Amino acid sequence: MIQSACGLDCYDACSIVSDNGKLKGGEDSFTNGALCSVLNKYMSEGNRITTPMVDGKEVSMEEALDEVAKVLDSDSLLYRGSGNMGVMQEVTNLLFKQLNATIANESLCDGAGNAGIQEGRGGANRVLTPEHIGKAQVVVVWGRNIDTTNSHLMPYLEGKKLVVIDPIATAIAKRADIHLQIRPRSDLYLALLLSRFAMMQDMQADCDLADVEDLYDFSRGFRIKLLMKHIGVSADDIAKVLELLAHEKVVHLVGVGVQKYSIGDAVLRAIDSLAVLLGHYGIDGCGVSYLGDSKLGFDNPFSVKTKNVSRVDAPFGEFKSVVIQGANPAHSMPNTNAVIEELETVENLIYFGTYHNESSKMARIVIPALSFLEKSDVRLSYSDYTIKPMNPIECISMHQVDGISEYSFTQAIFKRLGFEGLKDEMEYINHYLDQAINGLSPEAQNMLEFDEFEFIEEVDDAFENIKNLTNIKRGKKVVEENNFWLLTPKAKHSINSQFKRSDAIEIHSSHGYSEGDNITITSEYGSLSGVVKINDDIRQDCIVVRANVNGVNALTPPIISNEGNSACYQEVKVEIER
Repeated sequence: MIQSACGLDCYDACSIVSDNGKLKGGEDSFTNGALCSVLNKYMSEGNRITTPMVDGKEVSMEEALDEVAKVLDSDSLLYRGSGNMGVMQEVTNLLFKQLNATIANESLCDGAGNAGIQEGRGGANRVLTPEHIGKAQVVVVWGRNIDTTNSHLMPYLEGKKLVVIDPIATAIAKRADIHLQIRPRSDLYLALLLSRFAMMQDMQADCDLADVEDLYDFSRGFRIKLLMKHIGVSADDIAKVLELLAHEKVVHLVGVGVQKYSIGDAVLRAIDSLAVLLGHYGIDGCGVSYLGDSKLGFDNPFSVKTKNVSRVDAPFGEFKSVVIQGANPAHSMPNTNAVIEELETVENLIYFGTYHNESSKMARIVIPALSFLEKSDVRLSYSDYTIKPMNPIECISMHQVDGISEYSFTQAIFKRLGFEGLKDEMEYINHYLDQAINGLSPEAQNMLEFDEFEFIEEVDDAFENIKNLTNIKRGKKVVEENNFWLLTPKAKHSINSQFKRSDAIEIHSSHGYSEGDNITITSEYGSLSGVVKINDDIRQDCIVVRANVNGVNALTPPIISNEGNSACYQEVKVEIER
């Protein structure tokens, strides 16, 4: 019997157990003995990288590592993904520190929202545990498709009053007490509108953290009728939501999709401001839970000061050598047509990962990585604060793989280049495990705390000047002709570009297309051809292309959020080529 943990990038951080080579879910508060479909796909994936390659030829691991050592120097870039959540992924930082080279930092997906939480609270972004969420009377699911991204949380929502705010009628929206199917990119303005109405009705709680007048003055700068038209809600909608928000214990579960815009930090700060205004913080069953920093409170031995660039618009063409570690920028970065052009100019493109993808196929050197089931590591969680050792599981691989762990890769290049200072692998692993307090992150005891709060009082929104909008058409029935918001949510059985891929372009049936029609959509950055999937759960002014669709990011913009250094995947509209 071998105890381990799932390393895939999702909220749940499930325990897993190997019983004589057969995997099952661990007996933790999430899993209850079941494995999700994504982990099952991970174990059976047939696109595994099994052999080192140099210039298109199979070579031994030693030969491949020799070649890597020859080409890495200070004119090198490390671009690492986040599909595997083990802490040892970051050990390669120590190599690039020694090289005096460059690392692509920050996050493609969630940095803007994280910045917004930190701006308001004056520091840490902490999540709420499932047990804490289970104590709420009302749960507001704000742009978070829990059935897809956080399925093990569903039992904790049983018996709660549910408010769902989402442009898509998701599975959880269909069972909600209230579903506001708002216009994309209007979450900020909905939070401000709810705050203003709450203050008009004297619903604000006693708050000794900040001056509520700043929020009131800011919200008064927008015309109420104009905001409601812009968002796509009525006064009756607002009244119904406020009635539920008047409960004593309310939790707001916020998803990544609400902040995939230049104003992403302001969106989370406005939602957080609403919760603090109403007293939904600091006690059991209350609070705002976004995507937390799993390393918060830990001493991270791989945190180094180096030259760095943004992951959003990393200038690959400026470097002689680029190491892509467990990432797929040729699919996942915005404006991928331009990204691919830059990658093609890199003299030494090195791919170090587990599965073949668009980026590995472009690489001159390919190094197979061991999967998280085949090596030792530590799994932290941005959902429940648990710390779980990850142990290699014998006979779990369905492939004969000549692979290497991130630590062994770093150790091998250190040795070849004569670098010193790398500690034993178990010393790094134990460094994390020893920081646990009763099996939890050091931050678990601070989950409900923040000592100060600053309400949102301004926003820099150059994309849409809401104060000057005059001709907004309200509701789902009338849309601007051939001008659609692009939504890029996660798919049910994949994690971004891993596992199940698709060519589906989801549109509302009212636009006259039939299931299976070939279609091409365009933005100012590129075009995408695919197959129509009719989905009447989305607004008529939206087109949905999920994150696992081949070529989705040919459509998305290479712009960086106002704060948080994050990608703005949904700050774009698309047209249908007719």
